[in-house]
Amino acid sequence: MAVAPALAVSGAALGGGAVVRALRPTGGGGERRRGPATPPPRSDVGDELMMMVRAGGARGGGSGPRGAMRAAAASGKVVVPEGENDGLTSSTDSAQFPSDELEVPDIPEGQIESSETTHRAREADALNREVLGSALQEKPRVVPPPGDGQKIFQIDPMLQNYKYHLEYRYSLYRRIRSDIDEHEGGLEAFSRSYEKFGFNRSAEGVTYREWAPGAHSAALVGDFNNWDPNADRMSKNEFGVWEVFLPNNADGSSPIPHGSRVKVRMDTPSGIKDSIPAWIRYSVQAPGAIPYDGIYYDPPEEVKYVFKHPQPKRPKSLRIYETHVGMSSPEPKINTYANFRDDVLPRIKKLGYNAVQIMAIQEHSYYGSFGYHVTNFFAPSSRFGTPEDLKSLIDRAHELGLLVLMDVVHSHASSNTLDGLNGFDGTDTHYFHGGPRGHHWMWDSRLFNYGNWEVIRFLLSNARWWLEEYKFDGFRFDGVTSMMYTHHGLQVAFTGNFNEYFGFATDVDAVVYLMLVNDLIHGLYPEAVTIGEDVSGMPTFALPVHDGGVGFDYRLHMAVADKWIELMKQSDESWKMGDIVHTLTNRRWLEKCVTYSESHDQALVGDKTIAFWLMDKDMYDFMALDRPSTPTIDRGIALHKMIRLITMGLGGEGYLNFMGNEFGHPEWIDFPRGPQRLPSGKFIPGNNNSYDKCRRRFDLGDADYLRYHGMQEFDQAMQHLEAKYGFMTDDHQYISRKHEEDKVIVFEKGDLVFVFNFHCNNSYSDYRVGCRRRGMYKVALDSDAGLFGGFGRIQHAAEHFTTDCSHDNRPHSFSVYTPSRTCVVYAPAD
Repeated sequence: MAVAPALAVSGAALGGGAVVRALRPTGGGGERRRGPATPPPRSDVGDELMMMVRAGGARGGGSGPRGAMRAAAASGKVVVPEGENDGLTSSTDSAQFPSDELEVPDIPEGQIESSETTHRAREADALNREVLGSALQEKPRVVPPPGDGQKIFQIDPMLQNYKYHLEYRYSLYRRIRSDIDEHEGGLEAFSRSYEKFGFNRSAEGVTYREWAPGAHSAALVGDFNNWDPNADRMSKNEFGVWEVFLPNNADGSSPIPHGSRVKVRMDTPSGIKDSIPAWIRYSVQAPGAIPYDGIYYDPPEEVKYVFKHPQPKRPKSLRIYETHVGMSSPEPKINTYANFRDDVLPRIKKLGYNAVQIMAIQEHSYYGSFGYHVTNFFAPSSRFGTPEDLKSLIDRAHELGLLVLMDVVHSHASSNTLDGLNGFDGTDTHYFHGGPRGHHWMWDSRLFNYGNWEVIRFLLSNARWWLEEYKFDGFRFDGVTSMMYTHHGLQVAFTGNFNEYFGFATDVDAVVYLMLVNDLIHGLYPEAVTIGEDVSGMPTFALPVHDGGVGFDYRLHMAVADKWIELMKQSDESWKMGDIVHTLTNRRWLEKCVTYSESHDQALVGDKTIAFWLMDKDMYDFMALDRPSTPTIDRGIALHKMIRLITMGLGGEGYLNFMGNEFGHPEWIDFPRGPQRLPSGKFIPGNNNSYDKCRRRFDLGDADYLRYHGMQEFDQAMQHLEAKYGFMTDDHQYISRKHEEDKVIVFEKGDLVFVFNFHCNNSYSDYRVGCRRRGMYKVALDSDAGLFGGFGRIQHAAEHFTTDCSHDNRPHSFSVYTPSRTCVVYAPAD
């Protein structure tokens, strides 16, 4: 989480809190049309069922509909209140790929004749069929049924002491899965609710639906009807869902032109207000304007982007390059999706990373929030370009063989009432908890009520939308610690005691939501990757849902970066080798981690990157190779390389780097901002809305006359070494030496032997290191090489032959020269 530590949440522990109180189906209602069109058939529901469901409350807050729904189901009633299913059928009745995936190529509007458009559309259809292959003929995707959730107790018998909590958690998950299957056609259909809510075009016209139970009246307004609140008034069903149908114009064209500004005007308990539709797919801020405008986004076929390249398979080990599109230019400006596609993606590929993680995709009105105060969850940020531009970026990444992960924010929402979900229907409890529980005191944001049926629908559909529409390859879920605990992880020191994870501070509703979203993602998209930002280290976090886990593929190992900051506040002469190794390896068996020495959090103004901690102001004057260095610079460059490699070597099964940190970017990140006064009364001066520090100086890393270049070259060599040997995920790891006096750490990963000498002065000749494999070893990576800004003290041509003399409990050993403040990787010569 940027701006604040990764943390946000809702409910209670064992049985407490709102546990999906508002269990109910969509309740679409009959279509209301402006013209003399005939509405589709309706599925009527018995009056007694409606009375039972109403007992749950229109807002999803009440306390009893779950049993009522079961009773209704048992009586044979059809649970589709007052309306058609609108295509949200079970997965066995739905096609695998929506029709809008077979689109025409990106051709400028107005430059081709209709006959040519038809011809090109056919070409695009053929291209997609060739790329997607037999997938079009495959059976519809189905989320597998839940397992028994018992395997976690075999993996860790200590969890038996918390079996009541964990089995309650799993039973709640199974119950919700069952209710979704019974009343919504399954997770596959439920997660496609963006095909029902918001704006959806059919052959007859446009239907707009919105869940706003607190509103007294609602009307769709916009450019298309001259903002007349009486032109397109909406009807409300018993579940708080508003709806209006707009038939096509007489010539068959859409009643709402593409690109039109739209809002929903509601009479609410807080007064009359115009809101951007919650499910809007694009929103923009007009030049000089303060609020955003919702945009009806339905471009003509000839300008829709057509994906040309298949999505890469999930790699065994993840090497993630964390990025922010807007600040990815060397120039002080907001960069674009197109420039990122053309300039930054090839750089990432060349460096050797296999995944790019993109921040700030979901629209956020406040640029300085780093994208973490989301206002429009289904809309890609318009600052950087159009949705088609983003699709082009992702497709280009796939062409390069890069996974594209989205930094998704489901842990909280912006408190902005003009542009976002806060107070959408004029109430405090619409998508969020009411009162203090619904407000994050540190982040000044709103906290979702994960026990509300419509919130679950909204967030699950949001995850599905980005995977389906934009072909993202997975997510890094932000602020998961904050979701899972009612204290949000703030001012709490997690010690590893299981009571901290499975007690009354746990928000079971939120944890179950995370299980549902992971179940959905991995069920429908088996190659997709999910990473959870959790500082607490909750057991079972990265174990499969069917085994009883929360379901993430990886936990973001946040303690490592904190440990490096703690150490860099001290002299490296006092660093404890055992302490470093313990922090890097202190993770749960079978639960994979993505580790990092620094992410965007450390690069923000008010914090320091590793390079700045180590070299500080000397970076401004002594990074040119034609000037003498200083002891500070020499020390800083050496330790910067060592810290990155040992983090990658021992920290986890994945590695993450924030853009620019690979070469020790000399500036912090400071978004353009004006002065502000916090609620506490503290005054924070602005920076005159400057973009000077909101960019990345890639030119520094590329300049071969600067010392930054050597640091970047080392990062590239480090990534390519991992790509060649796959040491992060190798099953064999053995730490043979943690010598406090010598300041030496030696460990094996696979067949590689890593030797780190952290001593500030001492270099050791004929230093014996143990290994498991006999034979000859040669240097595979040397941080002291001249190419990497080192002193060239290691002879790369040297051949190191093992002896059968055991050493450090290893069966074989060989001798090396290990200079001070260096790390060298040795590989078998064959």
